[in-house]
Amino acid sequence: MSSAPTSFDLIVIGAGPGGYVCAFRAAQLGLKVALIDKRGTLGGTCLNVGCIPSKALLHSSEQFVFARSHAAAHGIKLTGVELDLTTLLKKKDDVVTKLVGGVAQLAKGRKITVLTGAASFTSPTTVKVGDEMLTAKNIVIATGSAPVELPFMKFDGTSVVSSDHAINFSSVPKKLVVVGGGAIGLELGSVWSRLGADVTVVEFLPKIIATYDDDIVRNFTRILTKQGLKIETGAKVTGYAKGVLTAERGTEKLSFPADKVLVAVGRRPFTDSLGLDLAGVQLDEKKRIKVDAHLKTNVPGIWALGDVVAGPMLAHKAEEDGVAVAEWIAGKAGHVNWDLIPAVVYTDPEVASIGLGEDAAKAAGLAINVGKFNFAANGRALANDATEGYVKIIADAKTDKILGAQILGKGAGELISEIVTHMEYGGSAEDLARTVHAHPTMSEAVKEAALAVSKRALHAL
Repeated sequence: MSSAPTSFDLIVIGAGPGGYVCAFRAAQLGLKVALIDKRGTLGGTCLNVGCIPSKALLHSSEQFVFARSHAAAHGIKLTGVELDLTTLLKKKDDVVTKLVGGVAQLAKGRKITVLTGAASFTSPTTVKVGDEMLTAKNIVIATGSAPVELPFMKFDGTSVVSSDHAINFSSVPKKLVVVGGGAIGLELGSVWSRLGADVTVVEFLPKIIATYDDDIVRNFTRILTKQGLKIETGAKVTGYAKGVLTAERGTEKLSFPADKVLVAVGRRPFTDSLGLDLAGVQLDEKKRIKVDAHLKTNVPGIWALGDVVAGPMLAHKAEEDGVAVAEWIAGKAGHVNWDLIPAVVYTDPEVASIGLGEDAAKAAGLAINVGKFNFAANGRALANDATEGYVKIIADAKTDKILGAQILGKGAGELISEIVTHMEYGGSAEDLARTVHAHPTMSEAVKEAALAVSKRALHAL
């Protein structure tokens, strides 16, 4: 063991989007930085087993469905369309390898010291990684989250699996039951359904993607059902034995044959084995790290960000946290607008949201105007076979300030960004409506929805 700890300006524990971005920004600002992760590759859950591999699978499976079911309508005659799962998974792995390699090169180029191993505090200013001791005036905890496990249905990696396992099935399951109707469950359920699995989604709440407006969820559910997913809501899972998942809905007993069960009921902050007690860092009632408005813990010099603190467990939220923390540590004016963190479900079509939904605004007693525009009336959507869904914009009835938006449609995750931009400066529906959009584009539906707030959509009655 080293006789004296190696000293840094900043130690970042966890190299996911929040951690590595924090390290990168701190290095840009001239700090001597150490970045620690237990994985042999950087990028955390997101790049290695989460956001990125799942999106690669979603894209590849969309191509498979197009070739098998839709190409003929475009005058593309294909015969003998077959799935080569090994190559499909390799494509996914290649994407991951390229991205994590890119992050490693960026870290090297910024002269960041990267260490592999499980980090734990030995004091408020000292961290141990294997046989190495590191010390710094500032330490950032960015260890992310882990899948929530049901106590009566533990992950075995074979029959009962988490999302980590479900990106790597060696064969297409005959019957896959997904427990949880949130983004992760619906995305991976869609992937394996497209590739040939019989997929049933079992959700405890009365609707899937529960934070979205009822009308969005109703239409989304209809589309997914049309695609082949079976969706069971209001159902409480009770167990899994002998290839059958059991659940109950009130007094009704339900059973679903399943050779694989994907449990996707949420994620928990991952602070295991960090030695937070030795550092004196406090947790809240949900075992998240307590922080103030500047992401400082109760211990001076120790910060926390991303999935280990309160707020949406989203990679882009963690990135913004990371930039802000690095800037605060360097004495700069860091800033995050936590009220404007977009959320996206990357199915086909996608669902995206920002700010207040219509239902939430009405429940809060706010006077609002709502503008909607269907993609069925958008020229580019017609040309792209992307007519399902619509854009909905919610604005204050008096000031016209945009309060929120929800989009169900192809590329909704891309389209939501310009609404976020307008909301960032307090823009109105009128501002968005007067923004020139290229024709023909899907984004014109956003402009039309903004026009519809004041009942003057041009391409709808």
